[in-house]
Amino acid sequence: MEIPEEVLAMIFSYLSVCERYSASRVCRSWAEAVRSPLVWYHTSVSCDSGEEDDWCVHACSHSQQNVKYLKILCDQSVEENRKNLAQILHNMAASVTGLLGLTIVCTGENPYFYSGQDLLESVEGLFKANSCPHLRHVDFRKLPFTLDDSIVQLVTSKSPRLESLLINNKTLVCKVTSEVIQEALRNCPKLSALGLFHATLTENVLAELLHAKRPPLKLLQLNCKRMDKYKPTISAEMWEGVARRHPSLSVDIELDHTVPAKKISQILQPSIPAASIELNTFTFMVEQVDFISQNYQNTLKRLVLQTTSSDELNKALSTLASCCQFLEEIHCYCVVSADTVQAFLLHCPTLRKYTLKTTKEPHPWLPEIIQ
Repeated sequence: MEIPEEVLAMIFSYLSVCERYSASRVCRSWAEAVRSPLVWYHTSVSCDSGEEDDWCVHACSHSQQNVKYLKILCDQSVEENRKNLAQILHNMAASVTGLLGLTIVCTGENPYFYSGQDLLESVEGLFKANSCPHLRHVDFRKLPFTLDDSIVQLVTSKSPRLESLLINNKTLVCKVTSEVIQEALRNCPKLSALGLFHATLTENVLAELLHAKRPPLKLLQLNCKRMDKYKPTISAEMWEGVARRHPSLSVDIELDHTVPAKKISQILQPSIPAASIELNTFTFMVEQVDFISQNYQNTLKRLVLQTTSSDELNKALSTLASCCQFLEEIHCYCVVSADTVQAFLLHCPTLRKYTLKTTKEPHPWLPEIIQ
């Protein structure tokens, strides 16, 4: 019995671009199904070099009008892969007006003295070619090159319907200013998910979020680094105002090991609706864990700790387990006591994943999954 084309198209939509290429060579009916718009609606393209992968690079140009959510994967340590990424973005320039989502994920080590300028220029070229009136989602968190005001201004000025802008990409330097983020919020009145360096977040940016006509802000991701050492502290009153204005807001905060310990208490304000906190500081975090237990009982869902073992830490973690009963994930990358593990299993009914080791194990430490 012949399988209907719409059923084949639904099956092929789950395949990688290279697998779609293989399917298109089986027979004429499969080739027709591969060309269906349903197949290309969500498309993930690898930039790895090779005969079939060369077809992957150009595949979007044949079905580019049907690609709505594009995810590009690139190992930037290989020059040919970087050229492929630039070619994909060039091919997409003609159809970017219909794009709804763009995600770029770079893996591998950067070559020495390579700043990714050619790839950033390709991204700019994509937006310079046309406006993007339908674009809803931009995710550059895995684009490991320094973003600046010009690229953020270009993206947000060409995409007035943008709903999520995630540019907290963990580079060493932040060159996006708070003034440009304020402009982005004005250009994109529907933004409801925002990922930033904490250094870019100011009271003026938060003031933009307080405007009565803005839709509810759902997600705010903040990456904190050494540059926060010189940043003025955001007042508790401002955070309280944001929490009242956006009652469904979840804030994710990641603190890098370069953040001075004394600055952590200024960043973690009690009135922040913190849902996820990562303390990658490798220092004693007992006071910070106690602070989290006291202030984020009703909001915290995920906690990651890179810290040092101690009896005091075990006690603080056990207290946290009894206080933060909505916790879904706890990952502590130091040895803890068996009683600490049992405290989380006993007091956190929504816990679904944890990394709590009672003895040292070889790297990497894998989490336990609760079915």
